[in-house]
Amino acid sequence: MNNTPIADALALRATASVFDAQRRKLPGPGGLHRSPDSVAVAKQISELGQLITDLGDEVLFRAAAQGQEAHAARVITSFAAAVRPAGEAASALGAVAHQLSFLHQTEHLGNQPDARDAREAAARVMDDALGAADTALREAADSLRAASATVTPPAVRLQAARHRSTTATPAPPSADAPAIALAPARTTRSR
Repeated sequence: MNNTPIADALALRATASVFDAQRRKLPGPGGLHRSPDSVAVAKQISELGQLITDLGDEVLFRAAAQGQEAHAARVITSFAAAVRPAGEAASALGAVAHQLSFLHQTEHLGNQPDARDAREAAARVMDDALGAADTALREAADSLRAASATVTPPAVRLQAARHRSTTATPAPPSADAPAIALAPARTTRSR
């Protein structure tokens, strides 16, 4: 396993992208799917379970590595911290699956007053659960991206920023380079 700061930063960012992808799959206004589908929700719960396993593997491999790098503790902490929001999102989707099952079971009751009220409550519970899942996934992705920035050395981050920049950023002058003095600009006023 390559556990250099750059490789670890890339692994953290890649995992953040997985959280973003899971967030885009959520049913509702923020996701691609407008209304929850039992099969899609169940599949996403399974994918989040796999994500939790993957996070555990990232922690395990780094914790068991001989001669850990100085940055390893931050990386382990970041991957370990992402388990909680992944679990929260899976739990919230479990609540959505539960409510979808209830709606399916009560579909035949039609517009009976008690059934209608219960079905409306189920829809509100699903909306709240989907909001909680969205928040958990977003916070995990943001946290992993922030952690990746702390893992790479400042010189690497500066170089990466230069490559991403739309305008060329000059390299810092070397000690051997002669200094060039610029004449101060003149401001003239007209009346």
